[in-house]
Amino acid sequence: MKLGLLSAAMMFVATNAMAQHAHASGSPSETGQSQFAAIAEIVTLLRDNPETNWAQVDIKALRDHLVDMDNVTTRASVERTVDGMSATFVVTGDQVVAASIRRMVLAHSPMLQGSSDWAVTAGEMEGGASMLVQTGSEEELNQVLGLGFFGLMTIGAHHQQHHLMIATGRSPH
Repeated sequence: MKLGLLSAAMMFVATNAMAQHAHASGSPSETGQSQFAAIAEIVTLLRDNPETNWAQVDIKALRDHLVDMDNVTTRASVERTVDGMSATFVVTGDQVVAASIRRMVLAHSPMLQGSSDWAVTAGEMEGGASMLVQTGSEEELNQVLGLGFFGLMTIGAHHQQHHLMIATGRSPH
């Protein structure tokens, strides 16, 4: 049986409660570097779930995704242009970063569109990818511009469930 969103959320709350208890008791609760912490969180959820199908678990796939997230967040360059009620973000990097950019931008654009009232279009280009965000009002455009590319990439509370799906061998897209 697959771990449902509600079950995952309940496990996440329980894990956080245990971490808060450990912190309050004077024991360390931080697992360290953020990628390691994200993996540790998923491993805890999987080990605590008696229905985990270990034959499908792929923590390396999760690690690879987290590397893509890090590459895009810390190593990508972004140029923004505005045309009317639209903003285009051209995201580029070296060969390794460009591959991460393509995977992240092309996968996240439909998630962003589904979590907003904006039309979002992404495409591959030499050195990375572009993302066009079309808004319906000046207020929305100001929000898009204020968030910028990196803020837009965080929209949609899907990341934790997304990580769990990757780790359990299911396609998150």
